[in-house]
Parts: sequence; structure tokens; C-alpha cells
Amino acid sequence: MNRYNKKIVHWTALFVLLFSMSLQAQQDSAQNRSKPSFHFSGQLSGWGQYAPDIATPVWIGGRYIPQANFEIPLKDSKLIDFEASANLFGDIGINAFDDISAEGKIKPYRAWARYSSAKTEVRLGLQKINFGSAQMFRPLMWFDSMDPRDPLQLTDGVWGGLFRYYFQNNANIWLWGLYGNDNRKGWEIVPSSRSFPEIGGRAQIPIPKGEGALSYHFRKAGATGYGYDDNIAENRFGLDIRMDVTVGLWLETSWTRLNRNIGAFTNQQMLTIGTDYTFGIGNGLGVTFEQFFYSYSEKGIDANNLLSFSGLRLSYPLTMLDNLSAIVYYDWENLHFYNFLHWQRQWDNLSLYVIGYWNPESYAIPSQTTSNRFAGKGLQLMVVWNH
Repeated sequence: MNRYNKKIVHWTALFVLLFSMSLQAQQDSAQNRSKPSFHFSGQLSGWGQYAPDIATPVWIGGRYIPQANFEIPLKDSKLIDFEASANLFGDIGINAFDDISAEGKIKPYRAWARYSSAKTEVRLGLQKINFGSAQMFRPLMWFDSMDPRDPLQLTDGVWGGLFRYYFQNNANIWLWGLYGNDNRKGWEIVPSSRSFPEIGGRAQIPIPKGEGALSYHFRKAGATGYGYDDNIAENRFGLDIRMDVTVGLWLETSWTRLNRNIGAFTNQQMLTIGTDYTFGIGNGLGVTFEQFFYSYSEKGIDANNLLSFSGLRLSYPLTMLDNLSAIVYYDWENLHFYNFLHWQRQWDNLSLYVIGYWNPESYAIPSQTTSNRFAGKGLQLMVVWNH
């Protein structure tokens, strides 16, 4: 049985259990006069991109994400609900009339079931798990890959279970377990083991003028193809603090350590400090600034392997329908600027995005290097319809 069939068997058993729970839930909901409800929605997007500084300068693509939601109300404001969605994606790259490349994918985007009450949430399946205070450079981007420049904020989910409990003083705890996630997530250098579950948790508490949290995650990295024959234990520790004192202030840091030496990436340390404020200029000018430090080494912080980026984001609503924003990154190691300008026009369920950028041809933003399509100069036009 290959790994895809094993994953299907595991999650089929899970959803059989959840289905039996839903039958009992329907009986409870009938007694409570609340009826189950079904909702179907979707997001259709299409884009064209011109990037003269890369090998394939013209790209045309489209994506459709159909989503189905089913809710079963229970007594005492409790709820069981389900969500399933898919990512249908395709694009064409054009270098010349006789040099065209095409790619298409169909894969699950979300597939989870959840039980929730006023203080408790349990969610199982393919889901998005993200947390932290940082916005542009996120040391706690452990399980997602959201790009701050992406207007749709799309990211693949992870297979697993998530438990959250909320206390009366706004403190909350998270516990999670992941299994069957073969691809690299977030900042991972080596993907996770196929056969060993990942576990972790998070405790978030209120502090004066804000809140703070500690996070931890353990996994075994599957080292096949990376020069090692066995799995490598990895521990991650995270701290984030958010405060509102006239301006917003936050700190987010993460330390990842492997228990076996794989060279410079045995240890990874990340730190982001940031602030934001909305100035009373015109319709309101939003300003966000972050300073990011990233170090990797065999033993500890190594000044020879230290990257430093500054990020500035500006946002200004031109009208009730139009918004203009800009993001500027500066790479202090290579002395490079990354520039993004983004205009959005909104009509009810239809959105138009025009994105211009001017970046170095050698793209070196950490965790955002999976594609070189935004290297150099370029222009992208995107139309999005939500139904």
C-alpha cells in the first residue's frame, strides 16, 4: 500500500467516526428546533503576468476553489460543522509562439470536521493552522506559507487535529497533532517523516496592554534524499508578544534545533520586531514596519550566517472602492531593495488587482524563494470573483 492509499485509509476512518457523531448531532438539533444547513461557495480567479527579466516572460493562469460547508447546530450553542474545498489550478508560460509550457493541478484544499462550543474547539482533517503577531516576516510560520504580497492569502493546509480551549480571561491553549504531511512546511529545510506524527502546543495569556504566547512543536525530519538514512528529531520553540500602546508593537521569535548535525541548518534562529500605526492623513494612511533577523549555524548564533531584512508596508484607501498599498523590503546583507505596488478595486463580489514589482534578479527573501516569477521587474493583473 503506497503512502497516498495509507493516508486515504487513515482519514476515511476519521470521517466515519465524525459521521457517526453527526448522526447523534442531528438528533440533538431536532430537539433544539435548529435545522442543519448547507452552503456552497467558491472563488474563481484569473491572472496574466509579464516578467521580462525571467526565462518565461509571459504567464496566463486561473484557479477555482469550490467550497462546501455543512453545519449541525446543537444544544447550548454547540455546533458540529464540516468544510471541504479543492484547489483547481492551471497556468501557461509563453516564451515565444513555439515555446509554450503548461501546468495544471487538482488537489484538496481543505477537508475538516469540527466540534465547537463557547470555550472549546476540536478540528480534524486538512486545515490551516497559523498563529503569531508578525505580518511580513513570520518566525512562527511553522505550518503555512502565506505570502504578505498575495492579495488572496492562499496557502496549503496540513493534515492533523487541533484542540483549542478559551478561558474567561481571554487566555487560551492549543494542542495539535499532525500526520501524513510529506511536503516541507513554512521554514522547514528537511520535510517531515512519513511515518511519525508531529505534536505541539501553544499557550496564550493576556498581559498588560496586550497578550503573549509560548509555542512548541516536535517532529522527526525525514532525511531521505538529504544525505542521511534515518529520521532526525527536531524541536521548535516560539515566543510572540503583541501590545497596543498608542502604536501597535510586537515581537516574534523562533528557535529550531535538530538533534543531529546536518551542517549550517542544524540550528535556526529568527527574530522579528514590528510596529504599526494609522496616521490621520486624508482617508487614513496605514504604516507597518518590521525588522527581521535570521541566523543558521551548526551550534548557535553565527554572525557569518546572519541575514537581516527590513520591511515597510503602506496602505491608503483612495475611495470606498479603491485601495492602494506598497511593500518595500531591504536586504542588508546584499544591499538590495524589493518593491511591490498593489492597487485593488472592489465591486461587491468582484475584485480587480493590479500589481507592479521591481526586485533583484537574484531573489533571496527567506521562505519566499520557491518561485522566481517575481524576480526582476514585472506587472501582474488579477481578477477575482467570489460567489
